[in-house]
Parts: sequence; C-alpha cells; structure tokens
Amino acid sequence: MATKTVARTVNNKTSLKEQAGKFFRGSWTELKKVHWPSRRELVIYTSVVVVSVLMMAALIWIVDSVFSFLLGKLILR
Repeated sequence: MATKTVARTVNNKTSLKEQAGKFFRGSWTELKKVHWPSRRELVIYTSVVVVSVLMMAALIWIVDSVFSFLLGKLILR
C-alpha cells in the first residue's frame, strides 16, 4: 500500500526546469496586472515619504533634546 502511494507521488512530480518556467510565466502574468505609477505620481509619492521622514526625524530630535536637557539638569543638580 505504501509503495503505491510513493510511486504515484514520484510520477506526478515535474522537473525543476518545468517548475521554474511555470513560476516565471506566472510572475510575468502578475506583473502585467500591476498599476505602475506615472512619473508625476512617483515624484508626488516620493516627496510625501521624504517629507514624512524628515518630520519624524525632527520630532524625535526635539524630544531627544528636551529629555537630554532635563536629564542634564536633574543629574547636575
């Protein structure tokens, strides 16, 4: 009974070349469905990300400076 199951699974296996071809064909098909942004959209999205990162960096810098100042005053007291 077990040898029949093993024999069936061995016969159903495809070669590595066939699997790779199927994978790349499927990937190419999915890439055709992707909405690629226009140049204008790309510039806008990139600008939003850069501005957001700069704002968060400034916020963290300000909070860190305040805490450093307060701890410095507390320790040197």
